[in-house]
Amino acid sequence: QVQLAESGGGSVQAGGSLRLSCAASGGTLRNYAMGWFRQAPGKEREFVASIRWNLGSTYYADSVKGRFTISRDNAKNTVYLQMNSLKPEDTAVYYCARSTATFTTTPMKVGAYNYWGQGTQVTVSS
Repeated sequence: QVQLAESGGGSVQAGGSLRLSCAASGGTLRNYAMGWFRQAPGKEREFVASIRWNLGSTYYADSVKGRFTISRDNAKNTVYLQMNSLKPEDTAVYYCARSTATFTTTPMKVGAYNYWGQGTQVTVSS
């Protein structure tokens, strides 16, 4: 049973930066994709970024391209989300997730993931 634990959320002013971490335990990440998603109040959960663990291929939502960077540390079984130039519209609970299938063909879809962390709040004030 894979367990995911996010950390690093907080409150920042617009233009600031935060780095989220997601530590995985209890299962392998090899051959899977790891994703970051977010959910704002009253909105559906949406894709932010993902990475294929083996190849390191990355994917980003258009809204965060050029501002956010996803990365991984194989030795620590941890995935990161570096968030720069934060905007008030980035305010949400951020979740990390592991894909259901190895070599998933839909690393940007919420439905492609079945292991989720508890989430960490990110609040950006103007």
